[in-house]
Amino acid sequence: MDLATTSLAEIIAARREGRLRSAELADWAIAKHADRGEAFHAYKTWDEVLLRKQAAAADAVHDAGVDLGALQGIPVSVKDLIGVGGYPTFAGCPSELPEEWRREGPVVSAIRRQMGVISGKTHTVQFAFGGLGVNPHWGAPRNPWGDGEHRSPGGSSSGAGVSLHEGSALLAIGTDTAGSVRMPASITGTAGLRPAWGRWSTDGVVPLASGLDTPGPLARTVADLAIGFAAIDPLVSEDPVAYLGRLSQASLEDFNIGVLDWFFEDCDPGIAETAQAAVEELGRAGLRLSSADLPHLDDATEIFSRGGLHVGEMAQFMSDEMADYRADLDPNVAIRLEVAESYPAAEHRRRIKAFDRMGKAANASFGGFHAVVGPTTPATPPLMPEVENDPEHHLAVNLHMCRNTNVPSLLHLAGLTLPVGLDAAGMPVGLQICTPAGHEETAIAIALAFERALGTARDRLGVPPMCR
Repeated sequence: MDLATTSLAEIIAARREGRLRSAELADWAIAKHADRGEAFHAYKTWDEVLLRKQAAAADAVHDAGVDLGALQGIPVSVKDLIGVGGYPTFAGCPSELPEEWRREGPVVSAIRRQMGVISGKTHTVQFAFGGLGVNPHWGAPRNPWGDGEHRSPGGSSSGAGVSLHEGSALLAIGTDTAGSVRMPASITGTAGLRPAWGRWSTDGVVPLASGLDTPGPLARTVADLAIGFAAIDPLVSEDPVAYLGRLSQASLEDFNIGVLDWFFEDCDPGIAETAQAAVEELGRAGLRLSSADLPHLDDATEIFSRGGLHVGEMAQFMSDEMADYRADLDPNVAIRLEVAESYPAAEHRRRIKAFDRMGKAANASFGGFHAVVGPTTPATPPLMPEVENDPEHHLAVNLHMCRNTNVPSLLHLAGLTLPVGLDAAGMPVGLQICTPAGHEETAIAIALAFERALGTARDRLGVPPMCR
């Protein structure tokens, strides 16, 4: 069995039937990390001994005739912003956060209950405050599509998508505030889902903006993503493989999709064109398409450019709980915190009310559309040397990268990205599917239909240069 090309559903079936041991999965993950880990730089914390112990325990439970769930024995990487027992949490800082931030919340607990194997803690931008992956303390992971150039892996879940390409994880857990699951998924050529705010608990997660933060999964394919989502989601009760089978019954003809022209504006060369070509291909295959619009897109973007909800909450968190870490802030984070120093509480409350009002309007405006679509990220991932040491330039590039992902966050939508091609620079292009809150299952069903029509990332994009 070639684990690099075998679907998660097939791997789960082989493990359940005894044709594949959890220890074999651990051996494969460890071997891939040994081969690629130094070059990819996906992990802040990697513990081979602990990984093997978890796999051995999963096998022992299986041998006793107990099936704890689809993720039993499956290697899962977790962003180093999320508490995991036995692992330190740095949140991108040069020193470990207090012990309390190792505490596991419901998302990690769901993985643990199934005896999923935590492969390690993946790198993050310091305090998750950035979409490009910059971290002067630990360095940025390398985008496997860079072909000799160190290009952005996306952020702030900067190691998540990279860990999937490394082969050390079959599922990755990140967090998404303004796009920090969807951006790294999009520009590493993987699939990623932002559940609408409030569906997945943020307990055990270092906060950035409590009214926007959510954990979310990344996977090699949409089919793998569906299983990972169902295995963790608190509202899904059926077996994740059965969940995938049920959602896979939907066809392109079942959906009416709005093409959100706003998402196609201000894109770097080849991005809008590649996304448009994929949409047109889906239309020829039977998808019903119409031009669409949502209210308050520009309004939300304008407020985001002035700090959104991030600056006020970040300033309070740093002042109340992280004052000891302030002296070592990444300059690219510090420049945004400076803005927050004079940020009045009244303005923060005003913005919360504004986004609540705009979100209600956006969620109510889908009409007959099941979802709206467009490019996930409008920017080609930049060369890291160009953005690492110039905070002003970093801020401008970061705002551009976040343009299409921050709006669904601010308007309280669900968002899913899947890879559909390569841009003019040979970097992955994602197509974002946005649905109203509570319609994550619809987004997954649509994405599964898209993936069947277009092919998986490996079918459509090929293999990243660093994986060949």
